[in-house]
Amino acid sequence: MSAKKITQKSAKSTPATNKKSKGFTDEERAAMKERAQELKAEAAKADGESAVLAKIAEMQGSDRAMAKKLHAIIKASAPALLPKTWYGMPAYAKDGKIVCFFQSAQKFNSRYATFGFNDEAKLDDGAMWPTSFALNELTADAEKTISALVKKAAR
Repeated sequence: MSAKKITQKSAKSTPATNKKSKGFTDEERAAMKERAQELKAEAAKADGESAVLAKIAEMQGSDRAMAKKLHAIIKASAPALLPKTWYGMPAYAKDGKIVCFFQSAQKFNSRYATFGFNDEAKLDDGAMWPTSFALNELTADAEKTISALVKKAAR
C-alpha cells in the first residue's frame, strides 16, 4: 500500500453583495480597544490586590492586623481605589496615582505604623490638613475617622 496525497480544494464562497470586505469597521475596532483596556484594568487590579495581600502577609503582629483592617476599610469606603504596592508598602491609587498608603512600623524600624495620604488625596481643608497619622492600634473611632478620610480623599 502506498500513501496517497489527498488534496482538498477550498470552497469559495461569494458574498451576498458585491462589496469587498475591508475588515473591521471603525466601531468594531473601537469596541475591541475598549475591551482590551477593560481586560488590562482587570488584570492590573487583580495583580495589585495580590501584591498588596502578599505584602500584608509578610508583616508581623499588630502591623499585619492593622494592615488587614485598613485594607478592608479602604475597599469598603472607596472601592474605586485600586490596591497596589508603592515602595514595598500597601497603597491605593486612583487613575494610576497613589492616594493613600500604609507603612508598617517594621518597615523603617519605627515605634509606630503610619497611614498616610499623598497629594492626589482631596483632603484640602483651609490652610492645614492631615497627610499622615501614626497608628499603634485601630480603635472603632480611628476606623470611622479613616473611613471618612478615605472617602473624601478618593472623590
